[in-house]
Parts: sequence; C-alpha cells; structure tokens
Amino acid sequence: MNTTTPQVPNNLVWAILSTLFCCLPAGIVSIVYAAQVNGKLAAGDIAGARESSEKAKKWAIWSVIAAVVVGILYGILIAVVGVMGGGSSY
Repeated sequence: MNTTTPQVPNNLVWAILSTLFCCLPAGIVSIVYAAQVNGKLAAGDIAGARESSEKAKKWAIWSVIAAVVVGILYGILIAVVGVMGGGSSY
C-alpha cells in the first residue's frame, strides 16, 4: 500500500513573480489557484490539485504574455507620438 501523496507543483513562485513584474490581475488569479494546490493535496484531491496547478501555471504564463503585449504596444505608441511630434521645439 502506497500512502505517499504525489508531488504536484503549486507554481506559487511563478504566480508571485508574474504578479509583481507582469500583469497584476492575471497574476492574482494565478496566486489564488497556486494557493489551492497544497490544501487539495492534503485533502486527498489529487485531480483537483493537478487542475489547480495547471491553472496557476496557465494564468502566470498569460500574465507574462499580457505584459509583453502591453510593452510592445506602449513602445509603438511612443514611437508614433515621437514621429507625429516632428521634433519641432520652440
């Protein structure tokens, strides 16, 4: 009889880092799912723990993607505003 619980990564570190450095709303969702993993494992809900782990990972990745897209759009906006300004100064 095997009584050890399987190792399911909670992805909490990635969730926290993506919240701090990337996209706050998606990062918070990632933290919520990451926080559920250990509790579900302790309750014996292995499938639920794996599902929460995958969702935490997915939301952390989406947080990073959102930050990259926003950064690119911001760079484009700054470039367009700089070109439209024409460099004329008084």
